[in-house]
Amino acid sequence: MVGKENLKTEDLNLCFEKLMMMASGTGGNMKVGVITEWKDIPIELLVQILSLVDDQTVIIASGVCRGWRDAIYFGVSRLSLSWCSKNMNNLVLSLVPKFAKLQTLILRQDKPQLEDNAVETIANCCHELQILDLSKSFKLTDRSLYAIAHGCCDLTKLNISGCSAFSDSALAYLASFCRKLKVLNLCGCVRTASDTALQAIGHYCNQLQSLNLGWCDNVGDVGVMSLAYGCPDLRTVDLCGCVRITDDSVIALANKCPHLRSLGLYYCKNITDRAMYSLAQSKVKNRMWGTVKGESDEDGLRTLNISQCTALTPSAVQAVCDSFPSLHTCSGRHSLIMSGCLNLTSVHCACAVHAHHRAFTTFLHPAH
Repeated sequence: MVGKENLKTEDLNLCFEKLMMMASGTGGNMKVGVITEWKDIPIELLVQILSLVDDQTVIIASGVCRGWRDAIYFGVSRLSLSWCSKNMNNLVLSLVPKFAKLQTLILRQDKPQLEDNAVETIANCCHELQILDLSKSFKLTDRSLYAIAHGCCDLTKLNISGCSAFSDSALAYLASFCRKLKVLNLCGCVRTASDTALQAIGHYCNQLQSLNLGWCDNVGDVGVMSLAYGCPDLRTVDLCGCVRITDDSVIALANKCPHLRSLGLYYCKNITDRAMYSLAQSKVKNRMWGTVKGESDEDGLRTLNISQCTALTPSAVQAVCDSFPSLHTCSGRHSLIMSGCLNLTSVHCACAVHAHHRAFTTFLHPAH
């Protein structure tokens, strides 16, 4: 077994005992005969048990017998190899071609192991893949993105955060093929996330709902505005550390993305009151034009991070807070985050104001 010591009989026995314990906890929903050996476990029960155990056990179980191996390779749809601290690349090359029905593959790493040949293998073998996590894969190059573009067109969620070697042209190419993307994490991809790449994403990935552009300091208004116009279903946008963006980016998101629920603007020093008032007015506009059907008072922005946005004034931020009841400044419910903005200490959500009023009333009229 790649990445682990050779499989031993005691490993298989331990695996069998572990699986039997899981079987006993399934509630007896499936009729099972006397099970004394590995081969006695019905395939249906095996697949059900394997959905409850860790991925290392799944891999060990695939070495028990041919029947188990085939059942696992065709029955398992989710696999994580993030536990593998060394030889992950070889493990992917060995295992992935056998898992024909994978829909989710998690390859998050603490230290870079994956290389392009592993990702090319994934793209060649896993055509049903929907979720792929390649975060912190520092060794990967554009070859990987081109391979994913051709082999994994059904991707809905892609995490390439920290993959610093990808170019913006490769990301734009991927966007033109992977048009079902709903969640995309580009945090720290400084070379990758440019206005050119974002324009391609806005043009092709119209179903996008969540985008993390944290610390991508090449991102500017042109890119963000293209996203806002092309991806109206955006709900979560993290622009923390995108120091080049201005009010125009926020205004475009406020006006064109009526489902926006979370917006990160940490350290975006160019953001001014103009952006805040646009956010505050967007809810009124959405109601007036019926952009969001069935909207309640609790809909709209639920999280807003404006930490270190030192150009903002209390009146503008208070207007946003008043427009969206789900934004809280009160203790334990901080969803309007204003760290480093000492001039905004007077901004309070409605429940904080009510709590202060109750405390003041109690002070004036103490119970007898």
